[in-house]
Amino acid sequence: MSAGAGRGGRGGGGPAGLPVPADFAPPPSPRCLRAWDEADRAARPARLARLRERLAAAGVDAYFGLRREEIRYLTGVVLGDGEEKVAGHSGRFLVAADEVVVLADSRYTLQARREAPGARVEAVTYDLPARWPELLASLGARRVAVPPGDISHGLREALAAAAPAVELVDAGPWIDADRALKEPAEVERIAAAAAVADRALAALLPEIRAGVTEAALAWRLEVLMREGGAEALAFDVAVLAGPQAALPHGSPGPRRVRTGQVLLFDFGAQVAGYRSDMTRTLFVGEPRPRDLGVHLLVARAQAATIGLLERAVAAGEPLPSGRAADAAARDVIEAAGHGPHFGHGTGHGIGLATHERPSLARAAAEEPLPTPTVFSVEPGVYLDGRTGVRIEDLVLLDAAARRVERLTHFPRAELVVPG
Repeated sequence: MSAGAGRGGRGGGGPAGLPVPADFAPPPSPRCLRAWDEADRAARPARLARLRERLAAAGVDAYFGLRREEIRYLTGVVLGDGEEKVAGHSGRFLVAADEVVVLADSRYTLQARREAPGARVEAVTYDLPARWPELLASLGARRVAVPPGDISHGLREALAAAAPAVELVDAGPWIDADRALKEPAEVERIAAAAAVADRALAALLPEIRAGVTEAALAWRLEVLMREGGAEALAFDVAVLAGPQAALPHGSPGPRRVRTGQVLLFDFGAQVAGYRSDMTRTLFVGEPRPRDLGVHLLVARAQAATIGLLERAVAAGEPLPSGRAADAAARDVIEAAGHGPHFGHGTGHGIGLATHERPSLARAAAEEPLPTPTVFSVEPGVYLDGRTGVRIEDLVLLDAAARRVERLTHFPRAELVVPG
């Protein structure tokens, strides 16, 4: 179900041709939110079936999941961002051939029963090893796959000692690979989160002026997203003025915006569990020729990557790899002499997490990009102590549907706000 009509984002509705919130799609309706919940419930059996096929092929009896995104994707239990750090073992789960077991202490039992009605909810405390042998025996599991990057060394050792007859083996990136392939309802939620962010920045534009602090603008942008349909932030808002924009992951502070500076916004919203991520670099007052030139260069680099994707999809050719997609943008920046000033990757997948597969980077996989998927395209140039520019859009890549579509609709051309 579409999150709403009216998504255009070409701007021009406000003073001096600036975009206004009405240029972008409205927040999702309660009907949309219910439909997305139903889509997840309907998709979950197929997601579990794919995992079980991989377990059988690997000769493994069960999978032990610990990560917040996997918990929601496979069981339906929702933990807030960072909540897994205080939830103990609650929400962690085991998938076997015929059953899903969700762990929950007294704080989460009712929630787990409500959100994962098809699972067996088992009571646990912070002492999971004490229950581990019994849980595995109930599933007949003698070999258990565990994602090596998700479990601490101490917990793995404790579980191995608690059930020495059970072999713990490293799981492959099975669920990460599945989650990179986006279902239609997942794409709709990412698009809805992108629209929340688009509207929020458009609403903030009249408040940008010389003298306002980075921190004040960051707070207002957060408020506008939360009041405009976001259930949470995708990550902390970054607002960086002038020389601070040269910090790719800088934090806003008490620094005041000055006329003639660039103003970089990096932010995202979360809607129904799914996230957006966008960056815009605006000009406060008349742009300096140096800053305008860097902005035009970054825009050309982003267009090079998206153009590469569009040509492959239009011709029905094999999709480029994440490494090739990164190189398309990087070559433009290097040819202009700014290669050393672009140190990060060109993009990353997004969904239940802000950073997930696929990767568009120099060290990315060399096989073709997955499809359908959603990822950012975000080249940047950072001149230490002087300025920084990044332009970031989310892009849907769906080769079967012949679609390469930007989900971020806030104008990406140079945009000047009065100083």
